[in-house]
Amino acid sequence: MTHFSSIIGHSPSLDSLIRSARMVAATDVTVLLKGETGTGKEVFAKAIQKGSARADKVFITLNCAALPEQLIESELFGHKKGSFTGATANKLGIFQAADGGTLFLDEINSLPISIQAKLLRFLESGECLAVGDIKPYTVNVRIIAATNTDLSKQVDTGEFRRDLYYRLDVVPLELPPLSKRVEDIEHLIIHFLDMMAATHSIDAPKFSKQALAILKGYYWPGNIRELRNLCERLSILFSGKIIEVVDLPREFFTSSQLIKEASFTLPENGCQLDSLEVSLINQALKRTNGNCSRSAKLLGLSRDTLLYRMRKYGLTFTDGQ
Repeated sequence: MTHFSSIIGHSPSLDSLIRSARMVAATDVTVLLKGETGTGKEVFAKAIQKGSARADKVFITLNCAALPEQLIESELFGHKKGSFTGATANKLGIFQAADGGTLFLDEINSLPISIQAKLLRFLESGECLAVGDIKPYTVNVRIIAATNTDLSKQVDTGEFRRDLYYRLDVVPLELPPLSKRVEDIEHLIIHFLDMMAATHSIDAPKFSKQALAILKGYYWPGNIRELRNLCERLSILFSGKIIEVVDLPREFFTSSQLIKEASFTLPENGCQLDSLEVSLINQALKRTNGNCSRSAKLLGLSRDTLLYRMRKYGLTFTDGQ
């Protein structure tokens, strides 16, 4: 099947997820996509739809967090003329527009509790009720929902209906964060750089091995979306050039990131902090071929501070600036 070719990567966690998604796509079951913001839930939803019997039918996306609570019910289910102030005519809802196709409800964790009961009714009976109407209508719509939070915790706090959660959680698919897909980062970078080159009619840049190593060690709080935005920014700023470590944004060199990269755990018997600092400085200098400015950036220091600490420990290195 080629419907999942838009999903870039070959890491074990992604391959396993795609296998499950392909099996789900062949059915008409309700799907719940779980994962952090930016992990590609909408891309997966579209791939599932393209691999289903509804591939040639309408696919509609609704971000449940993007509409005011007072408008969501009308947008989803429609309303009758005169049902509220401003309702000057009958209006069809998204469910009617999606009849026969697929409705992707993104950030369903933001769906107001008052609307959750009506969604549950649809999932159980296929019936919807427009605002201001007394006669329900029936539609044939497949639901793919997505959440960037732990819905089970929202159930425990009363923010999300338990019965609706069970109806949505028939086939849950958990999308891994990008930090768990290190093998895919280079594939994604190549894809995004080529895409940006075509979009902006520029020459695609390349990352040096050292810069690529930094990207692979980064924790990616914004996941694939953050990587895509970085590639677009650097594509424009360094068109046709080699992107070096020093060209990466400051957030790639924060203290928390350096700790993550080092994966250092304090031994039970403690350690010699001076020796550890000397080791880190030497590693930074080696990685940048003695470039003090870039080494300082890797260590989250100013160049003057690095030079001071090198003098303190009697370290020497040919400085390429």
